[in-house]
Amino acid sequence: MSLIHEVRAIYDNYGFETEVLAASLRTPDHVKACALAGADVSTVPPAVLRSLVKHPLTDKRA
Repeated sequence: MSLIHEVRAIYDNYGFETEVLAASLRTPDHVKACALAGADVSTVPPAVLRSLVKHPLTDKRA
């Protein structure tokens, strides 16, 4: 994750208009960390993508 932070900082410091790609993220926590680090795009396996919308409170009824 530190690499994503560093690349984002370098591109921002020099005004490069390049998008940062975080590839092959394996857990929802990796997706979150890369988003917070400034990644513009990420690739994730379908199972990780599905797990991003699963949360105990999602299906909880009032």
